Amino acid sequence: MNYGEKLKYLRGRKNITQIELAKIINISNKTYCHYEKENDNIPLKHLINICNYFDVSIDYIFDFTKSMQYRDINKEIDRKKIGSRLKEFRKEKNLTQVELANILNTVHPVITNYENGKHLIATPFLYTICKKYNISADYLLGRIDSPKYLK
Repeated sequence: MNYGEKLKYLRGRKNITQIELAKIINISNKTYCHYEKENDNIPLKHLINICNYFDVSIDYIFDFTKSMQYRDINKEIDRKKIGSRLKEFRKEKNLTQVELANILNTVHPVITNYENGKHLIATPFLYTICKKYNISADYLLGRIDSPKYLK
């Protein structure tokens, strides 16, 4: 995903250490260090906390846009809204849950659980969908209402 450099850059702008940021977002320094080195995928809840702290969009972290932030971003997430938007997107693209699961190399019940709001979408799955279809991650997560699709 190539987000490690963005995280380092943002930390540098705020002049804070990995240890300080880890404390702020309530994770261990070792865990944060793995994120910045891209040794581990960032769980969505941690990614959102990082974006909220730095006041940047997920689309910026994913390098889908050069713009660091959107106006009127919703910092809270709602699993039901995420599920609804994922389902809306899937139907707009004429994909079944099975087809989307195959694209993501997962199983059908995982997509069902995402669409029903039982689980937050995994960050790598979110990235794959957004990258393949040029849709905003912030839009799918209900953080913004526009733009829906990126150029």
